[in-house]
Amino acid sequence: MGLAQKKPSFVTPQEYLTLEREAEFRHEYLNGEIFEMAGTNRRHNQISINLIRIIATQTFERGCSVYGSDMRIRIPNENYTYPDVVAICGDEKFEDASEDNLLNPIVIIEVLSKSTEAYDRGTKFEQYQTIPSFQEYVLVTQEPYRVEHFVRQDVSMWTYFEFRKPDDKVKLDSIGCELCLNDIYYKVEQTFPKEIKE
Repeated sequence: MGLAQKKPSFVTPQEYLTLEREAEFRHEYLNGEIFEMAGTNRRHNQISINLIRIIATQTFERGCSVYGSDMRIRIPNENYTYPDVVAICGDEKFEDASEDNLLNPIVIIEVLSKSTEAYDRGTKFEQYQTIPSFQEYVLVTQEPYRVEHFVRQDVSMWTYFEFRKPDDKVKLDSIGCELCLNDIYYKVEQTFPKEIKE
């Protein structure tokens, strides 16, 4: 999920939240500007659902929580985003009694698309890194098979892993979960180049 179109004029975080809680469609908030969220396709939705199912099943007995793209994350500098998938084990902290702005995500996953990939890799990841609880970032391409995994080592250092084989497993140690690429891409077809007819 990413940004589609910018809403004009500067607004405060408080004004954004007031508008967002009454809005029909979701918007992200970045440095005083509001951006409408882009829509998603079947493949994007299937991958997101697969990830939520896998993580929820493996972490259920430990009392962990996993949320889809309707859970808003509050960045410490008062920006707000909607990750595709977010997971947390332990006490959840929210900005206020509405419990719609999560403060302490541990794992964040974004399903990439052509229109949002640069944002997810760049500005959005930079924003997420300012969250103290944030430990692991996963980027999933819609085309099987490619998953990238960033693991926090300290405040400013991340270790990078890449997975491309169907039986590869991404270990999310911070929440005690393992993602097999075959399961991530369940019901997501591989698209092959069309044969060139002579």
